[in-house]
Amino acid sequence: MGAYILRRLLLVIPTLLGVMIINFTLTQFVPGGPIEQIIAQMEGEGDVFEALSGSDSVVSEGGAGDEKYLGSRGLPPEFIEQLEREFGFDKPPVERFFLMIWNYLRLDFGESYFRSVGVFDLIAEKLPVSLTLGLWSTLIAYLVSIPLGIRKAVRDGSRFDTWTSGIIIVAYAIPGFLFAIMLLVLFAGGSYWQVFPLRGLTSDGWENMSALGKIGDYFWHIALPVLASSISGFATLTLLTKNSFLDEIKKQYVVTARAKGVSERKVLYGHVFRNAMLIVIAGFPSLFLGIFFGSSVIIETLFSLDGLGRMGFEAALQRDYPIIFGTLFVFGLVGLVVGILSDLMYVFVDPRIDFEGREV
Repeated sequence: MGAYILRRLLLVIPTLLGVMIINFTLTQFVPGGPIEQIIAQMEGEGDVFEALSGSDSVVSEGGAGDEKYLGSRGLPPEFIEQLEREFGFDKPPVERFFLMIWNYLRLDFGESYFRSVGVFDLIAEKLPVSLTLGLWSTLIAYLVSIPLGIRKAVRDGSRFDTWTSGIIIVAYAIPGFLFAIMLLVLFAGGSYWQVFPLRGLTSDGWENMSALGKIGDYFWHIALPVLASSISGFATLTLLTKNSFLDEIKKQYVVTARAKGVSERKVLYGHVFRNAMLIVIAGFPSLFLGIFFGSSVIIETLFSLDGLGRMGFEAALQRDYPIIFGTLFVFGLVGLVVGILSDLMYVFVDPRIDFEGREV
């Protein structure tokens, strides 16, 4: 098992490198770099895309060639060159990429173009918010969906199975952002009840609360965002658990155990559970990453949570490349590590699985 984990960890390096190469290359062709953003704001252009319209003389963020930035006509060329040197755009793209990778190896993510704060400090500040949404939403989805899926498998075809399936399908059809808005309207002072806070992870004066008060205040704030994030994961995970149990229940070893007089509870949780849970555990990375990556931007924006998703979205609008590449690096690293943890959970559930002879 140790050799397999080592091989997987070594694969993290080329995978992350490939992700960074693709994203860095794409940014070279995206119009409206950070320098153009600054020029457009200084000249009162407002949105940089308005400044870009009607001209073909705009270069990408590298600033190469003899062409000039649109909007620079009223600014001294020395000022434009100073901006390029400050942002590092006076160097060729290949040199900038390898310099960025070298800095990343030393955990130096650079400094934000527009916030004058180190990207590493920003990520460290925002990461707990996104992890809170991802981990709690995934945990709640598993705690609810697995018992419900087992119950539906045991009572397959019953009225309980029918009406719970209807509720699950309806919940799955509701978009996460729409469900979040509904929660805000109903329970966050929208038009009905002011039960939960509207924004943030903590209340004012949280530092002065007791330990128990801090815990209660924290869960009070994350209740609605976590519920909105996890609603879409219930359907897939519940039906996956049910179908997995149904497949195992029909196998010969279950019939043999029942014929020997083994109790139904022991058959389900002593024999069927371990085998049926393998495919459910395999879905853990996709569920966690789906919540961590996909829902974080919308949920964090609606509930005014200052997390990685919201920060990355704002950085993309501003063309703040150090933040964009830094968050992509963290997201990619988290995804790869979660995939390795998923394999370890396989072994934890069923020790018969051996990855030593597996080719990665």
